[in-house]
Amino acid sequence: MQWLKLWHPHLKKLYGPRLLRSTYCSQRQLPILTLFTKDPCPLCDEAKEILEPYKHRFLLQEVDITRPENSVWYDRYKYDIPVFHLNGQFLMMHRVNIAVLEKRLSSVEDESI
Repeated sequence: MQWLKLWHPHLKKLYGPRLLRSTYCSQRQLPILTLFTKDPCPLCDEAKEILEPYKHRFLLQEVDITRPENSVWYDRYKYDIPVFHLNGQFLMMHRVNIAVLEKRLSSVEDESI
């Protein structure tokens, strides 16, 4: 509410509570899509291109499985990248499956309403 003090008093009186409420309600946390990858990974690059039209619906987090701190993921996915998790749960591997992505994103978006 501190930022409302900067407004003209009439605007604060008219729009303050509504603006604050609509700003709060319109903000929702985007799901996190984790891409397990390594460099180079042509299939991962292809997958990111396919995901481009959907990037407004999630935050993309890339995990390089070749880094020492990610050895658990390397052991698990070294032959399967790209692998995707949505909010920490396995989603898909090898190639982007748009139908699966759409279904899970819609489910997560419905839960956040």
